[in-house]
Amino acid sequence: MKRLAVFASGSGTNFQALVDAAKRGELPADIALLVCDRPGAKVIERAGREHVPVFVFSPKDYPSKAAFESEILRKLKERQVEWIALAGYMRLIGPTLLSAYEGKIVNIHPSLLPAFPGKDAIGQAYRAGVSETGVTIHYVDEGMDTGPVIAQRAVPIVPGEPIEALEARIHAVEHELYPAVLRMLLGEAEQQEERIENDGSETSINQRV
Repeated sequence: MKRLAVFASGSGTNFQALVDAAKRGELPADIALLVCDRPGAKVIERAGREHVPVFVFSPKDYPSKAAFESEILRKLKERQVEWIALAGYMRLIGPTLLSAYEGKIVNIHPSLLPAFPGKDAIGQAYRAGVSETGVTIHYVDEGMDTGPVIAQRAVPIVPGEPIEALEARIHAVEHELYPAVLRMLLGEAEQQEERIENDGSETSINQRV
């Protein structure tokens, strides 16, 4: 079973969805650490209730991104974390973590990327008057929501509906899709490691759905 860290900055509904999926046996992962850059965020309370270890930090207390990412990296190594899932983490990941976890950092974003990257993606789509938006899960690179797409699911925008209704439908999709995609990724990683262990050769796998 893979050891997974979740990075979050806000209320933590996607964090909760991952924890719940793991408890139900639907996600083959041990949620080993929550990393949060906002002391007082609601997600910290959720982690406490779920007995998930937490590393909370204030970026302003560090001289640079490299400095606080080095501290995060130490915490990840202490908890033997193998994969990272971003779940409403409102900071770009820098070279320190990208190099240490290459190909093993995943993010969820509430739009059909490349449309509406960055903050307030639901509001961006709503105000743009498009007929649909959705949810994207992608690998993380140095850009803002620019990494390779793993999975997407469309969500129609109903004419005249309040934005709160659209947000609720998008969140429902997020809470279903994220655990499912992580289950696929972690399961394929386990299978690949087993093949390497058994025959000493690495077989490439397609991790897209």
